[in-house]
Amino acid sequence: MPEWWTYRLEDFLLFSPRVYWRMFELHNAAVWPLQIPALALGAIILVWIVRPRQWPDLGSDRLVSIILAAAWVWVAWSFLWNRYATINWAATYVAPAFVLQALLLLWIGSLRGRLHFAADRTVRGVVGLALFLYSLVLHPLVAPLVAPLAGRPIQAAEVFGIAPDPTAIATLGLLSIGAGGAIAWLLLAIPLAWCVVSWATLHAMGASESWIPLTAAGLAVLSRLWPRIGSGALR
Repeated sequence: MPEWWTYRLEDFLLFSPRVYWRMFELHNAAVWPLQIPALALGAIILVWIVRPRQWPDLGSDRLVSIILAAAWVWVAWSFLWNRYATINWAATYVAPAFVLQALLLLWIGSLRGRLHFAADRTVRGVVGLALFLYSLVLHPLVAPLVAPLAGRPIQAAEVFGIAPDPTAIATLGLLSIGAGGAIAWLLLAIPLAWCVVSWATLHAMGASESWIPLTAAGLAVLSRLWPRIGSGALR
């Protein structure tokens, strides 16, 4: 029997790259047209983090937390539990972590009002806004851009609120903007862990975009450790 250190990441894969990308294609077809309202909600969040709103007994900060929590629950149930678990048994253990992330967002952000999503000119604000914009606008384009090289169809595009990677990256961006101190690290733990898991999976498959989730995680961590370079809301 080979020693454990002789194994490589690809030795632990339970599926082929073709099966993996086909899973996204089937998932998108099954939930269509939910991608449209998911992207619309992402656009609303973008407006609110640039120009936060306050209404009687409710503000955009709490609504962002609610929308983000709903996205994590939906991805946990529709993608991880019902889709990914059919080709990877480990997904059944990841889905509860996604639900836990949703509960933390609801408790800390919506019920306690401890998250304040207002983009500013600090490193955290700039990096956070960039990560969120990427997840919302650019990440769905990764599939069509790499399709000619990897045989990945456009229908396999990963969309915020529908697929785990853009949802986790969007969350890293929003939390870079809206959370501070120990609360930030508590809320960042699960999205960061998922990005590392996603990198390992994509790297094991030899996917050209494997650097994306790991880079997003690294930027989120560095933005929290970087000193403030300025302040003031974006105008």
